[in-house]
Amino acid sequence: MSSTSGRNTPIKDEKQERELIVDTSKPSVNYSHGEVDNAWKYLDQHRDDAKVDAQIDLAKLRRKIDLRIVPLMFLCYTLQFLDKVILNYAAVMGIHKDLNLQGNDFSNVATFLFVGLLCFEIPNIYFLQAVPAAKWLGLNVALWGTATACGAAAKNYQTLLVSRVFLGIFEATIAPSLMLISSQWYTKSEQAPRFSFWYTGLGLGQIVGGLVSFGFQHMGPEAKLAGWRTMFLTLGVITVIVGICVIIFLPDTPMKAKWLSDQEKVALLKHVSVNQTGVENKKFRAKEIVEALMDPQIYLLLLSVILLSVSSGVVTSYSATLIRNLGFTPKKAALMNTPSGVVSIFFTLYVGFGIRLQSHRWAFIVSCIIPAIIGGALMSFLPVTDKAGCLAGIYLVNAVVAPLAIFYNWTMANVAGSTKRAFAAAIISGSFSLGNIIGPQTFQARDAPEYRPAKLAVMGTQAGCAFTTFCLFLYYVWQNKSRNSEAETEDAFLAPETWARMTDKENKRFRYSY
Repeated sequence: MSSTSGRNTPIKDEKQERELIVDTSKPSVNYSHGEVDNAWKYLDQHRDDAKVDAQIDLAKLRRKIDLRIVPLMFLCYTLQFLDKVILNYAAVMGIHKDLNLQGNDFSNVATFLFVGLLCFEIPNIYFLQAVPAAKWLGLNVALWGTATACGAAAKNYQTLLVSRVFLGIFEATIAPSLMLISSQWYTKSEQAPRFSFWYTGLGLGQIVGGLVSFGFQHMGPEAKLAGWRTMFLTLGVITVIVGICVIIFLPDTPMKAKWLSDQEKVALLKHVSVNQTGVENKKFRAKEIVEALMDPQIYLLLLSVILLSVSSGVVTSYSATLIRNLGFTPKKAALMNTPSGVVSIFFTLYVGFGIRLQSHRWAFIVSCIIPAIIGGALMSFLPVTDKAGCLAGIYLVNAVVAPLAIFYNWTMANVAGSTKRAFAAAIISGSFSLGNIIGPQTFQARDAPEYRPAKLAVMGTQAGCAFTTFCLFLYYVWQNKSRNSEAETEDAFLAPETWARMTDKENKRFRYSY
């Protein structure tokens, strides 16, 4: 997780992580309120500490931060996926019979979770600026845990639908919050493996979900609660506990971390100043929203994530059903779905650490889409009697979950301006929801048990995502060539210009990572 590079050998991300040459000895600059990031204000008040920060071992500092920050983010992302995917496992545990679900009721429940998530992304833009991301995240984790637990009390289709909609509303903040928090603590290239590590919670959620489902299916008929109801209640309570821990232990910003000394905070802020994206600024600028709406990269990112997430919706809601339709019992179907999590974890770590070493995010995204397309082909064109081939297809499709972490990282690396970044984080997270709304709807009752149209949709959307990703790469190359090429050094951390709240469009020295 931590780099072995020292103070004198900072790792570069395609020469993107550079700072402006300025005179750091000049006196403090009195910037108007809201026009400079709070990180610069902290640095301006601790100029004496900046003179001794060379004694700080960056590699050791990164390990310290990793151990304090990343596990909490990992737990949050594991539980948000697990709380969603347990509906997938409840499908083979008798929820249809217990709640008398008919026709497309189950698909609608799976879909409307993401409708709730999508609808709340817009209010999230305000809260992510008005409230510290860490506190907002912790509160919502506790609330979605409550919604999950309440799902155990569902009596029919309508009550289950309400609990899942509220689950989606409270989960809306998970991706934007984790994106913003990660970008506060790490440089662009350092962010990629950290994004990937907390994102492996998705794969772990698949594995744990299968095992948890298998375990709760052993509850006898004499139990007061059905197995799937007990599963909902148990996981909901665990999620509430984790949410409380996030509120208590996750710092709002690096400047407020009680477990860092002033010298360590200065060294860290100096280190991440190369991002030129800031750490914290609560002033809302409407013109940054307008700029985002006119920015081609936002639309390319949005379209790519929608196409990618159609398959993610299939993985989240229907993988256990597809496996059961191959002739496996409900218990065995739950267990047979656990290798999907292993595939997700492998590809997530592959792209995260690969980008840390080689950059070229676009190439790693495409390298994950190719096996997903192959998986879609195996699912679509092999007969259900070929269990091994169909299972291989279902497992390979899970390679598609890894690129989402990279799109999240790409968004934070290439969007500057606090309001614009919050807006972009919400929009990209919302596009993930939109893809997941479309995905389950490709599974129509009339297509059971093979669901051939849904399987073909996996192939088509992944091919489209590969194309839009390549277009995004070309756009970033073109943008970088059109900007000036002034040299930059690590001497700019005290310059207010480095921390001025400029967007990536306003800052002509900003470089896009690809």
